[in-house]
Amino acid sequence: MRLWLDKLSTTFFSTLAMLWLWIMGMQWVSFTETIWLSETTAIVIAALTITAVIEALLPIKQGYRLLIQFVLILYCVYSLLKSYGNPVPVMTSESVLAEEIMYLFPYLWFAVAAWAIFLFIAHWAKTKGRVLFIVGLNVISFAVLDSFTKIVLWDEIAWVVGAGMGWLVSSHFNRFRRRFPQGWINLSKYPFKIIANILVIFSLIIVAGVNMPHVQPTLTDPYTAWREWSGVPLSTGSTTGTGTLIESSSESMSGYGREDNDLGGGFNFDYSPVMSITSDERSYWRGETRAVYSGTGWADGASSRRSGTGVEIGEELPGESNGSLSTKKLEQSVTMLSDTVYPVLFGAYSVKQLAGLDEDIDPGRLRWQMEGAEMHLDDVRDADYPKSYTLTSEVPVIPIDELSTRTYDQLYSGSMDDAYIQKPRNFPERVTTLAEEITAEGDTPYEKVMLLQQYLTSNYTYTNTPDLTRKKSDDFVDGFLFEVKEGYCDYFSTSLVMMTRSLDIPARWVKGYAPGSLTASEYMPMDGQTPIEPGNYTVTNADAHSWVEVYFGEYGWVPIEATPGFSMPILTADTDAEPVIEEDVEEEESAEDDTTPASASNDQQSGWVKMIVTAAAVVIVLWILYILWRMRISLRFAGARIRAGKPLTAADKVIAETERWIRSVHRKGLVRQEHETLRESVKRWLQAHPALESEMRPLLQQFEAARYSPAEVQEEQWRSVQNDAEKLKKSIKKIRIVHEKRLSP
Repeated sequence: MRLWLDKLSTTFFSTLAMLWLWIMGMQWVSFTETIWLSETTAIVIAALTITAVIEALLPIKQGYRLLIQFVLILYCVYSLLKSYGNPVPVMTSESVLAEEIMYLFPYLWFAVAAWAIFLFIAHWAKTKGRVLFIVGLNVISFAVLDSFTKIVLWDEIAWVVGAGMGWLVSSHFNRFRRRFPQGWINLSKYPFKIIANILVIFSLIIVAGVNMPHVQPTLTDPYTAWREWSGVPLSTGSTTGTGTLIESSSESMSGYGREDNDLGGGFNFDYSPVMSITSDERSYWRGETRAVYSGTGWADGASSRRSGTGVEIGEELPGESNGSLSTKKLEQSVTMLSDTVYPVLFGAYSVKQLAGLDEDIDPGRLRWQMEGAEMHLDDVRDADYPKSYTLTSEVPVIPIDELSTRTYDQLYSGSMDDAYIQKPRNFPERVTTLAEEITAEGDTPYEKVMLLQQYLTSNYTYTNTPDLTRKKSDDFVDGFLFEVKEGYCDYFSTSLVMMTRSLDIPARWVKGYAPGSLTASEYMPMDGQTPIEPGNYTVTNADAHSWVEVYFGEYGWVPIEATPGFSMPILTADTDAEPVIEEDVEEEESAEDDTTPASASNDQQSGWVKMIVTAAAVVIVLWILYILWRMRISLRFAGARIRAGKPLTAADKVIAETERWIRSVHRKGLVRQEHETLRESVKRWLQAHPALESEMRPLLQQFEAARYSPAEVQEEQWRSVQNDAEKLKKSIKKIRIVHEKRLSP
């Protein structure tokens, strides 16, 4: 054990390098997570972790380490595939070489590739230049992928840069230890100072980076220049393919969007049927909600791995509170008309019960997300989506007349979730100014939201092919409101959410489908046999839509329509239902693809980012306090030095310390009269309090020597005055002093 610890201590920095390399490898796993199967991702993570741990903690011969790593990786591949329900060979002496073992190989190659790449970099990148090359190559690769794909990778780049800085520091100390062993022995006696200085440097970089002002680039990158020259919009909805490569907006087709963090561009209408819904009420068919606006779209997608509760058929689902509002029960029977697989089940707001589900679908795969009222489907696979299901919703009956009179304080007197008033750090100020100008005549939150809605529907044009050559702003909402001034539902709904939030009124973005058509009897279900009964709503890809929900305190979340030509079907307390205005236009939220939403952008202030920035700020504050403590002596004489107008001598410091203890005893009641010398004052004080003589006599002598003696005063003498003054303070506390008054001469 001792031998192992001794070896481990000599390879500490090599061990630390494994940690930094593992962190960088995990960023590639984060990128490929949206492309790979979940079991592939788990296997690669296991391979990287096993390699890093064995390389770091087992200082044995390389051949033995390789053997242990391979055996453990092979075992993990087998175990993980088995846990995911994949076919695996029966490991017996007769069948270990059976045909079933081939099931392991597609996944084993991924694990072996990750293992080999990790080992190569760990053993090759031993110099500062090679470490910089690896870090720079990773940063450039992620930057290129961020530009040429729809996946936002700023978080991954930040982690790579942070790990790279740690790797360079570890490499520097390792080289110093080898080249200067005696110097390293002396330096290692002060580990706290080493760690403190590293933390301070990292913290300064983090805080400076977070607070760095946003500056427009002075040069245009070649890719952007080529797209502008070709007349291709820089921001498109998505594609009908994998959704990872950016394509022309003319190739984008309407449908339920999966990529919410890159809104914009244009699309073509696709009237392919999606589902048939039997319902007594016209409704918007709600899918998912989003809360975190990044500047380019909505960043909190499926990659945030929302957890939820299980769903049981027939049991009531917990929901977001709507206070004491009355509701109307609404049952919807959904029949899918396409093979498309969606991450959620669609239903009218707000779903309270899953009444029926395909027998082929395991209800255990369903997860109910109470916040947002979403019913997610785990482990989505092709052709593995319910062909039919039945939901029961409770549609709130909104008392509009009553709600419109409620003030801000009345609606939001309790706690409010900050997530729904979130804005990016660089959110344009002119958007907030515009919202305030529009709503200046509104007295209540509801009136202000209605004013914003009317402004958007009256002053902006609906089109599925907005002219993006007008857009100059980096912010999606800012570019729409002040430059493009035309667009489809994503433009209108996102703008209404952010303008509402700029007034500190909670709001969120919702996507799903508009009601659909009652006159689409020509559409047939996929089996081609069961006709659609008259009165059913047929929903097509062209009905994909996004809208807004605003939180009004005790009244809960109220849906608001922001797009011209659409009417929000809600129930009010005054009528059975709000009058319906049929759509003048059909539109789509964003193009349909099979990718999951991108990871959060660099504007997203998620919990761990706030924690890191806060920790860095605390380190800097502690560092400043430490510097002030180290400079306490210099600061102690700052006033005297300013008055003297020159550097202080040792005698000057003795006099300054004497003035300090005289002020101290004055506050305790020993007053020096204006006509007295210090000797006369001390004599008078000692006559009244002889117990103080052992402390006051040395202080008096030090002062007179500094003021009147021609002998040179040594530097340590003022420190002696300081120590004696501290003893005097303690002695004064033990005696009772009657406060004196200063007398005029």
